[in-house]
Amino acid sequence: MPKVIFLPHEELCPDGLVIDAQPGESILDIALENNIDIEHACEKSCACTTCHIIVREGFDSLQESDELEDDMLDKAWGLEPESRLGCQACVQEEDLVVEIPKYTVNIVSENN
Repeated sequence: MPKVIFLPHEELCPDGLVIDAQPGESILDIALENNIDIEHACEKSCACTTCHIIVREGFDSLQESDELEDDMLDKAWGLEPESRLGCQACVQEEDLVVEIPKYTVNIVSENN
């Protein structure tokens, strides 16, 4: 069973977290199921960048992003070559190390 290792994030996951994941689950769903409240303003429909993550290890094991995700990622704060949208990136058979960026581009926060 692959693991998703969330690196520490000051607000969302201060101590980091290691989670057993099922292949096919999105990184965002795994986070939310484990009380890591990554924003997702478009309700997981690939229409914003609030669930932007950076896959520090295991990136090549993910299915390639499609054109819509790439277009959305172009708008993300702090874009890196290993950036993905958490709602679109699904765990495969390999462990992943995930960093949640400190900032997000979100005009309206769902938590307010």
